[in-house]
Amino acid sequence: MTTKRMTVGQALVEFLANQWTVDGDVRERTIPGVFGIFGHGNVAGVGQALKQLHVERPGLLPYHQARNEQAMVHQAVGFARMHRRRATFASTASVGPGAANMLTAAALATTNRLPALLLPSDTFATRVSDPVLQQLELPHDTSIQVTDAFRPLSRFFDRVDLPEQLFSIALSALRVLTDPAETGAVTIALPEDVQAEALDVPEEFLRPREWHLRRPVPERGPLDRAVAAIRAAKRPVIVAGGGVLYAGAEGRLDEFARLTGIPVGTTQAGGGSLVWDHPQYLGGIGATGTAAANAIAAEADVVIGIGTRYSDFTTASRTAFQDPRVTFVNVNIASFDAYKHGSQLPVVADAREALEALTAALSGHSVKSAYAERIATEKARWDALVDETFAPSGLALPGQPEIIGTVQRASDPTDVVVQAAGSLPGDLHKLWRVRDPLGYHVEYAFSCMGYEIAGGLGVKRAAPDRDVIVMVGDGSYLMLHTELVTAVAEGIKIIVVLIQNHGFASIGHLSETVGADRFGTLYRRLDRDALDFQGDEILPVDLAMNARSYGIDVIEIDPTADAIPALARAVATAKASTTSTFIHVNSDPLIYGPEGDGWWDVPVAQVSTLDSTRAALDSYREQRARQRPLLG
Repeated sequence: MTTKRMTVGQALVEFLANQWTVDGDVRERTIPGVFGIFGHGNVAGVGQALKQLHVERPGLLPYHQARNEQAMVHQAVGFARMHRRRATFASTASVGPGAANMLTAAALATTNRLPALLLPSDTFATRVSDPVLQQLELPHDTSIQVTDAFRPLSRFFDRVDLPEQLFSIALSALRVLTDPAETGAVTIALPEDVQAEALDVPEEFLRPREWHLRRPVPERGPLDRAVAAIRAAKRPVIVAGGGVLYAGAEGRLDEFARLTGIPVGTTQAGGGSLVWDHPQYLGGIGATGTAAANAIAAEADVVIGIGTRYSDFTTASRTAFQDPRVTFVNVNIASFDAYKHGSQLPVVADAREALEALTAALSGHSVKSAYAERIATEKARWDALVDETFAPSGLALPGQPEIIGTVQRASDPTDVVVQAAGSLPGDLHKLWRVRDPLGYHVEYAFSCMGYEIAGGLGVKRAAPDRDVIVMVGDGSYLMLHTELVTAVAEGIKIIVVLIQNHGFASIGHLSETVGADRFGTLYRRLDRDALDFQGDEILPVDLAMNARSYGIDVIEIDPTADAIPALARAVATAKASTTSTFIHVNSDPLIYGPEGDGWWDVPVAQVSTLDSTRAALDSYREQRARQRPLLG
């Protein structure tokens, strides 16, 4: 057996550079690059290995800087979604705080079922210098380190305590990373001394290796039972989730919906499964869904979930489906999701393969004409309502829905809108008119404030020919904006539309619904008499100046009657530019979008001295009465 003398870091880096994902006729690098911030934990290991590979074989595994460890994993996730989970980036961090900074992003990747390879460094395996700088010390268990916190957040976790363990660990990590049913955060903890240790590496370990994505077909029994339920349904509805897009099944869904006439509502991850003007598409479904989709869902007798994990937002906290005998047909590549809500009709299969089989089995079957007319009526009513919402108001402080409409009209069909947290996901789910399968990128499984700019960079890396429009509120922007420096450093063009409303608009509204009257949600100076931040003095924070300080082009929209036309012109200017542009627009956070008739279960204090809270409790109990176990 031919071997090569290498360090663990060098062997791992060269191994990663030679991994390939194969999905049918598509073959691409599983790990096309590495994000990293170097410290004493990884500079001599993975850092040195990346430098050496860069000198010996430039471009084989490019290294990219990042300004925050959490953000570099967000970039990897954004990239992975655009590549339909076929590729992602690796992210390396130093020990202690560097590794800990990646924990939030690890949870985000796993929750979203999106692959990300994490290489956090660890303290000395030999403990020869115990305790080292940034080492976590727990008297009851001195073996526990920061990297152990990745265990519950990862789909795969292991630690390379001995150089010889690298081979089995690396191969196991790539197996999970490329498994459609198991993927998420994949973590290999690397002690700083082990990274630099030498071993004899078999040439076979370093050769190109292909990982073929599984596309399991539905088994005959579950498929037949699902077909029988759909044929017997009078009011079926489809809930399309992210699995449709990851399987490249949007074309199959289009065909299936047209042939059967069954209406479709999408989850946040499923946005783009159908284009907005498709005759069977009713928009988003659930707590942030459209009135059209939720009206149909409320009466559905069979719910066909395709590639959805059925979050509380999708089911409107189990109030969306009100038929007392509702049945769930759950198509999912992961059995964990296929069996949700007690479904007796799980179909564990790839979304594309399942839709192809369902289309063939239901040939000639379609919904009744009366139901088809109902679907068309609800869709037309909602589309007209959105048109009204998007109509120019002439307000100096336009509402967020009008801003969304302006940006949407100024965008091109293949542009990608990126968002994650606050009130924007709800408004986008209802209002954004998606015209391309990959044009809607809202991270809502973890709904992580600060994802937007970093995730947008990942999207742009994956789709350099598309314009990427990052929409973000001031609250989320303040959480993690430093990756604008990365955009400038690498010349990556994104368009950032910052909606300034001086606080947490989403939580402010939610605070009102639970009777807390927007307490702690406004950006105001401390009122030293009242001892709170509820006064009228807005903070003199200039976020446009902040963005400008990073070297990015900035366009400020003055709060005048010309604000909306000026915003449209700014988006056009940004799209024509070859560099990143930051557009700052002020809004009125109290102007809401059209009601979608969805509900979200957020408990209200059962005992209170506040009248507002007691009133909120009465409303909450009314909604809770509509909750159902949804046992299918």
